[in-house]
Amino acid sequence: MYDICIIGSGAGAGPIAYELSKAGKKVLILEKGEHYKREDLNKDEIAFNRRSIVTPSLKDEYHIIEELIDGQWESTSTKDSNWDFWNGSLVGGSSNFMSGFFHRLEKEDFKQKSAFKHIDGANIEDWPIGFNEFRPYYDKVQKIIGVTTNTKEHPISSLFDDASKSLNFKSSVTPRAVLSQDKDDRNACYYSNYCGSYGCSSGAKGSSREALLNPALKTGNLTIIANAYVTKLISQNKKVTKARYIDKTTNKTKEVKAKIFVIAGQAIESSRLLLNSANKEFPNGLANNSNQVGKNLLFSGGGIVTGEFDGSKNISLDDLKVEGLFVNRVLRDWYILDKDTKGGIIEALMEHANPIRKANSQKWGEDDNLVWGEDLYQKLDYKFNKSRRLDLEIFNDWLPNDDCFVSIDKNIKDKYGIPVAKIRIGAHPQNEKIGELLAQKSIKLLNKMGAKNISSNISPYPPQNLQAGGCRFGDDPKTSVLDKNCKTHELDNLYVSDGSFMPTGGSVPYTYTIYANSFRIADYIKTII
Repeated sequence: MYDICIIGSGAGAGPIAYELSKAGKKVLILEKGEHYKREDLNKDEIAFNRRSIVTPSLKDEYHIIEELIDGQWESTSTKDSNWDFWNGSLVGGSSNFMSGFFHRLEKEDFKQKSAFKHIDGANIEDWPIGFNEFRPYYDKVQKIIGVTTNTKEHPISSLFDDASKSLNFKSSVTPRAVLSQDKDDRNACYYSNYCGSYGCSSGAKGSSREALLNPALKTGNLTIIANAYVTKLISQNKKVTKARYIDKTTNKTKEVKAKIFVIAGQAIESSRLLLNSANKEFPNGLANNSNQVGKNLLFSGGGIVTGEFDGSKNISLDDLKVEGLFVNRVLRDWYILDKDTKGGIIEALMEHANPIRKANSQKWGEDDNLVWGEDLYQKLDYKFNKSRRLDLEIFNDWLPNDDCFVSIDKNIKDKYGIPVAKIRIGAHPQNEKIGELLAQKSIKLLNKMGAKNISSNISPYPPQNLQAGGCRFGDDPKTSVLDKNCKTHELDNLYVSDGSFMPTGGSVPYTYTIYANSFRIADYIKTII
């Protein structure tokens, strides 16, 4: 029997495995995907971005998406729509593919219900802990994972600073989970131009695999079983006794025992596992007699504003064509808009270098017809050789609401015979309202910088790579799934440590906060085991 069994191996799993294995406890990770090493990761766009190499094939494993169309909720399978909500099934999970924007939540994020004006239709709740209790764990992540503000910068960063200053905007350096210097067994960033959406082949990116699991393996106390698809948790007398999983290499069903179980499979799949683990004691799903599992799912509000630069104004083409360096700039001026309203941030980055994607974006003309021959050549020449695009990504709160949740349909099953997750993706209108406000700030900045062909896309649809909620923590077992230490209210040895715990997500990417909270949970578990 293991001391701890963790389902998943990403940002919610790594800190617990790291801390408990170093404390001498026997830790098991059950990971659905492969155990790829650093040397297995490369910059092949076809392999890692256009095929399901590190995510399940949508023909085999998929989700059902419910979206509101003409006033009716309609269901579509992602195997038909090709809308992929998988973010990385491999050791280290989706932390392998993040861009590494590591922004801390503000103190107001922990008490958002108390701090701001009530918004009808938004299920906002204060966190059961405050910023001061949480802050030491941000510091711990910064030290162990490696969060830096001195990576090499693209020449356009200076133009961004100058334009911001002239508009009385405050340009700040983006903290990134990317090493600018060698650390332990990890090498510094070599600025490959392929960061977000790719695994890191230098070890510079602070993925769970590189920063936490590899050191934990060296203790001899961590065991990782890859290709282990956990399908059910078995419980008795308010304790989980076994995890049942399918060994995907043999298609055989196996079980493991542990004293403590931790779910860290990313928000959607963590809720799905609990719902699929229903039994006589928990007929609605494990730890779900409150009917709160899967509810108040979070993504991220906002969108993207883009502008093109061709070297004709404010910055030379040679400077624009510098490859691989980070813009590393963020605007946080409107994180809190006023005493009543939360806002968000604006993060700057150059358009991703993926050549297939860039070329594919040029195939349509202004008349929405395909472009051919000389016209296509001219468009491609401009795109690749005579211009560069700056993206301003907007992050603002995705407000929890009754129409954004995870459920299951027992009649719709994946290739292994397990009911798939059904995801309703209703968005609160406040998401777009704040996103549009920040988009106008972004457009103003791009105009000041001298950009051309500025466009804005603020959407009610969720970015599928940013998932949280579904098992929110709180003091009241009737309205939350987890207690303040992320232990389920209804089972004595079951924890959820990915982004599922978050009642609200703040206006930043979630990974930094998930890491910090997982270190916090690890500290608590060490006191009881």
